[in-house]
Amino acid sequence: MQLTLINFFKKTVPGHIFRGKRRFIKPVSKRAMETLRRDYERQEQNMLWLRHPYLTVEESSGHAKELGKTEAKLTMWNERQTLNKMKPHVTIEERLEHLKVKEAWD
Repeated sequence: MQLTLINFFKKTVPGHIFRGKRRFIKPVSKRAMETLRRDYERQEQNMLWLRHPYLTVEESSGHAKELGKTEAKLTMWNERQTLNKMKPHVTIEERLEHLKVKEAWD
């Protein structure tokens, strides 16, 4: 009986507690404020790194060409050994060759 009375007179929100006209609004805590402050500081630090990049525009324009990675990749793919590992090209006619028994239509 006592538990029923406690639950009966307890103030609750009708329906979903976080939506609607009579929603339950959590009080702002110090922990939530600290978390939000740390998030903003982290975002500001990230924006600082993005505003001041490590390489200048002149330095970053030709650094990939000097490494020669594209030429190395092209030579790797053009080697005969690599081409032998790949399967040969197959056309639709070659796939359906077994269906041709005879050419005459009876």
